Amino acid sequence: EVLTFAADAGMAVSFQGAGSHQSIGYPAPADLVMTTRRLDRIVDWQPEDLTVVVEAGVRVADLEATVAQRGQTTVLPEVPGDATVGGVVACGLSGYRRLRYGPTRDRVLEVSLATGYGAVVRGGGRVVKNVTGYDLPRLATGSLGTFGLIGNVCLKLWPVGGVAATVRGVGPEWRDAFRPLAVLETDGVVTVYVAGIREHVDAQVSDLGGTATEGLRWPDPVRGPVRLSLRVPPRHTEAAVAHVVDWNDTSYRAQHGVGEIEIGTTAVLDRLVELRNWAETQRGALVVIEASDELLAEFDPWGTPPQSLEIQRRLKAAFDPAGVCNRGRLPGGL
Repeated sequence: EVLTFAADAGMAVSFQGAGSHQSIGYPAPADLVMTTRRLDRIVDWQPEDLTVVVEAGVRVADLEATVAQRGQTTVLPEVPGDATVGGVVACGLSGYRRLRYGPTRDRVLEVSLATGYGAVVRGGGRVVKNVTGYDLPRLATGSLGTFGLIGNVCLKLWPVGGVAATVRGVGPEWRDAFRPLAVLETDGVVTVYVAGIREHVDAQVSDLGGTATEGLRWPDPVRGPVRLSLRVPPRHTEAAVAHVVDWNDTSYRAQHGVGEIEIGTTAVLDRLVELRNWAETQRGALVVIEASDELLAEFDPWGTPPQSLEIQRRLKAAFDPAGVCNRGRLPGGL
């Protein structure tokens, strides 16, 4: 009803869960802000089927604590803060364990969406293997709310079993790790996360060297006045690290095998332009996660728009013909 009213009145609407990721993309000035704070129910949890349906305003940390009671995990970001499920899905955020289990978009089975023209549409299905209907879950994942307000999300869960270990200070041996959960390099120090049966984990720890700790000790997010996400094909991860390792007042965390490098820095504009130019020549991107208005006035948060921009415009027109939902937030001002 709110979106129908907004479309008829020509008003711009923005969506907000916990507000953890409002700095991503172009600013989206709004006449109305819709919050999912009270959409906070776990609608349907089927532990035997490894699925859970939640409203968009459920906090990731609360959901993870709930499903952990049955030895399961959502495999969403491991240090989510106050982030909500709807916000994580809308921003397309994945946890560090995506190296083994894949990105968030692979686990979003079903989504309900209140579109910009006021209709509620649903796509996907509440089963792990589903090939029916329009793939709305993948479309909504990473859309930053530009197609409508995410209401409910069905997630595929993953069982957690055996034991796990965090091995810090690993040398080149990390390249030989067998199916690790994650391989993170933080400011030159490599940490490998392994899990499985005791014999397997013990053998991995022995082969990797370094300092092992029982359990998974996930790091806090990288901080800095300018926060960036450098995204390249996984084979270029080490080359990407080489571009930032000598920057002053800079911290980074590289996800080996994934191709994403989180950067917190005070780097000047020239260095950011140089890094973006290199990333785009490697079929990658440099995305601004957070920065001052002064920097954003000179440095585009997205970089070169994708070749699929025209297709995205057509999708935007189909789901939000009046252009009321998070107007202008995506690349190309979509």
